[in-house]
Amino acid sequence: MSISYLLIIQYTNEMNWFFKTFKSSIGKKFTMALTGLFLISFLIVHAAINALIFYNDGGATFNKGAHFMGTNPVIRTLEIVLIAGFLLHIIQSYLLWYSNRAARPVKYAVVTQPKQVTWNSRSMTLLGTLILLFLIMHTSYFWIPNRMHQIRYGEELPLYEMMLKKFSNPVVVILYLLGIFSLYWHLLHGFATAFQSMGLAHKKYTPIIKASGKIFSIVICIVFALMPLSIYFNWIN
Repeated sequence: MSISYLLIIQYTNEMNWFFKTFKSSIGKKFTMALTGLFLISFLIVHAAINALIFYNDGGATFNKGAHFMGTNPVIRTLEIVLIAGFLLHIIQSYLLWYSNRAARPVKYAVVTQPKQVTWNSRSMTLLGTLILLFLIMHTSYFWIPNRMHQIRYGEELPLYEMMLKKFSNPVVVILYLLGIFSLYWHLLHGFATAFQSMGLAHKKYTPIIKASGKIFSIVICIVFALMPLSIYFNWIN
């Protein structure tokens, strides 16, 4: 038996193991945790760019930050990874929800949840769906028109002016706040769960991780919520 043939068998076995693990419940949770932590890093960057509007200089600083994010080749490449991460996170979450549902096709007459099981932990799929709808709305307002304009004309749209126009509509502001509210509850459970799914749970460090998750969820969502509120109530100009 040749060495090349043995290598092919070894490679095939490794790939089979990978796909089996990927499709298993543990594999789905691990993938969701990994992509979730990656998406959290995106939220930090996105919130930092949004916070530039609080320079209150007519959007000059914000537009510079948005221009850098929109034209930097490294950032543009990472956008592809980001989209892939979003899709993988969403697909795995629905697959995990479906497999859990299929494992118990007959519902119990009365379901008594343990005290430690919170509402947001039971509603992650619902919250994720609301966030997905929010993202579709958000990208259709800003990201997609801007990218299409760049492809067609080679220049960016005035994002700050677009924000002023969109967030002058109270319906849009309310929808954004609902999306951010859903994000808060999703992060509140997902932050700590991501570390646990990656095997990083420890009685000494888990309380710190949970506390950090709460602080992160509050701060990041306040920053996001202040953007439409500040524009709508003319706190910035």
